[in-house]
Amino acid sequence: MTTHDPSRRTFITDAVKSTAALALTATLLPSFAGINQHESPLAVPYQQQPLPYGYKDLEVAIDALTMEIHYTKHAAAYAKNLAEACVAEHIDTKKMSLENLMSKVSKYSPKVRNNGGGHYNHELFWQSLTPNSSKQPSGTLLKQIEQDFGSFEAFKTKFTDAGKTRFGSGWAWLIINKDRHLTIGTTPNQDNPLMDVSELKGVPLLGLDVWEHAYYLRYQNKRPDYINAWWNIANWEVVTQRYQTALAK
Repeated sequence: MTTHDPSRRTFITDAVKSTAALALTATLLPSFAGINQHESPLAVPYQQQPLPYGYKDLEVAIDALTMEIHYTKHAAAYAKNLAEACVAEHIDTKKMSLENLMSKVSKYSPKVRNNGGGHYNHELFWQSLTPNSSKQPSGTLLKQIEQDFGSFEAFKTKFTDAGKTRFGSGWAWLIINKDRHLTIGTTPNQDNPLMDVSELKGVPLLGLDVWEHAYYLRYQNKRPDYINAWWNIANWEVVTQRYQTALAK
């Protein structure tokens, strides 16, 4: 569990006040055809994409200042650093999808691993949030959750516990594994289940950022409170779409 450090709040707040938000140009890439078992059902482009909501729209769980810092500072830095690493290491981003890059990330530098994972994870995270959450899935995804975990409430408890007990910084995940069953697990730092270096392997359906920068301004060291509030903004429509696309492959 993380610990309280008042200096971090000051640092983060001052960073926003002293520096204008980054000017971000979101360039949509074509969808990657032929997504295989190593790739996400909804391909993530290399460039940072616009948020599908405003910074204030998720206030029920995440305050506007945290959203702004998280998106314009932390996530933007991952995208920028990944672009630099791809140039330096001659990675052809027009021919290799980001998901494919993750599946062979051990062949590249720590900069590719850390920033490629950071960018992929955050792009998936933003799309997994909504101010109009249905609070739980329906249809085939709900049935699969009930089959694999017993009930939706049991799933929530297990996922919450995974996020709460992830030591240090990292992510909690709901994935579909090679046997087409749903699994909950975590990864450290900016690793994800697509990476060949990850102990947890599968197609990510839902990812929760449990780095302190995702919640510190409002929740300080109270990660469980952040996770409990986060359930109110989970985008089950997008998660269901990922699940259905994965099943169709």
